[in-house]
Amino acid sequence: MEIANRTLTVDVIAALTYWPGVIWGGQKNPPDPVDVAVLPPFFNEVLQDLPWWNRDWKVTHIEPGLPLEIGSDLHGHPAGFTEVSVPGTVGSGGDERLPFVAKVGFAGDRLIRFQAKIGDVVLGPAVAPAGRLEPHPFARVLTRLMNLRGIPVKVMAREAARSMSTIHMLRSGRLNPDPSLTQEIAKVLDMCEADVRVIAGLEDGSAQ
Repeated sequence: MEIANRTLTVDVIAALTYWPGVIWGGQKNPPDPVDVAVLPPFFNEVLQDLPWWNRDWKVTHIEPGLPLEIGSDLHGHPAGFTEVSVPGTVGSGGDERLPFVAKVGFAGDRLIRFQAKIGDVVLGPAVAPAGRLEPHPFARVLTRLMNLRGIPVKVMAREAARSMSTIHMLRSGRLNPDPSLTQEIAKVLDMCEADVRVIAGLEDGSAQ
């Protein structure tokens, strides 16, 4: 399954960047109409690639999106990609309907990330191979923070009084962070403990 790195057509890009409800400096207001009817087939095609997706459900209606991030090729903003939130509706063959919203990130004509929320359920491509648990999201953030500060695993383990295997497991997402561990990691990162707890998903004071 390869959701990212798809090539987007000119029509899909035009529909994703059609934001009549948003006013930007130098932009024609209102903008010229764009056919957003190309988006339901695009979303359905992407959702079909999710192995757990029920093929009886289809995106039946969408509305113009709202920009969450605007790429550097649009309006002179420095962001490296564009991300758009597109609301709509999904339905099955019967009368059941559920609210739908897609978060689509792309750079140029390349899809770089996709997430869909249907009702109160969030769907997206898996990170781990089939049959394996998904890594804890703290792993990617911790790895990035350590890399930015030039802190090797050996140093983090020594300063946090933890084994190197524990730090490796945290960085791979195979170990969930707990309050005592985030406290020690915060010290080594020279960060506020409360901030690290929030990043680790422990802001309510419970282990995740």
